[in-house]
Amino acid sequence: MPHPLSSILHPRCIFLAGPTAVGKSEIALLLAEKIGGEIISVDSMQVYRGLDIGTAKPSAAERARVRHHLIDVVDISEPFDAAKFVDLAGAAVIEIQSRGRVPIFCGGTGLYFKAWLEGLGDAPSADEKLRAELETIPLPELLAELAERDPVTYEKMDRKNPRRVIRAVEVIRLTGKPFSQQRAEWKSTVQGPSAFARATADKQSTVLFGIKRETTDLRARVDARVDAMFARGLIGETQQLLERGLLKNKTAMQALGYRQVAEHLRGEHTMAETIELVKIKTRQFAKRQMTWFKRQLNLQWIELSPKQTLDAIVDKIAGDS
Repeated sequence: MPHPLSSILHPRCIFLAGPTAVGKSEIALLLAEKIGGEIISVDSMQVYRGLDIGTAKPSAAERARVRHHLIDVVDISEPFDAAKFVDLAGAAVIEIQSRGRVPIFCGGTGLYFKAWLEGLGDAPSADEKLRAELETIPLPELLAELAERDPVTYEKMDRKNPRRVIRAVEVIRLTGKPFSQQRAEWKSTVQGPSAFARATADKQSTVLFGIKRETTDLRARVDARVDAMFARGLIGETQQLLERGLLKNKTAMQALGYRQVAEHLRGEHTMAETIELVKIKTRQFAKRQMTWFKRQLNLQWIELSPKQTLDAIVDKIAGDS
């Protein structure tokens, strides 16, 4: 039976991916204004209320210009994962398209793009006892186990991300099967309220645009963004979040900047050292994002330059999607 909104859904979605600080959010804003779109944030940290400065969350003025979705949807005391993203994004797509507008997926969390485009199935739920045990094991030992039991996942995974390594090992231990094998099986068992929206999107334009910059250019933008975050009050924001229980949410603590500022507040680094450390970590993260996107998604890459205006890029995306 067709969905009651199927006759009025807009015929396309647009996807903009890329590393942090590359400028994709600016493009998404201009594109949305040009074609009558709304933005679905594909960012695993902007979902948290209070993580504002450190996640470069769209400002109130930007959200007044264009409606944004999947921002400030959970408190820092709540968990959030790819399955929740798919559910909420599905609801957002239906809502946006029911108004005859265009959903623009924009962000840098590759796993969320992949989950939306390829689906999530019946992955085993987290086991609190096993998870607590794995969190006490040094990362090199977990990686050694992963390499032995699932070399495919070991080669493809971001091995510097403890959270994802722990999850892969957890699933392997719970099921006795390689994580990579199960992900292939899950793709064919997608269920839930977002399945209609995802299936609809699959039939629409699924051109994925990747935004990139030359290394020196991106590095300069990362450094400028970090300086601006500290100038805007990242220290104070982190203090407030710590009082609200930030340290208890291991996912939220993965957000760049907050962990380093927390260490500074404990006296482990000077202010200058902390700022430089956040810059280094952010540059490393951007590099890992690029590697992941190139390996995991079939993106149509668009390279930006420092002196380039965005109007031509926006026109190209609007015309090609």
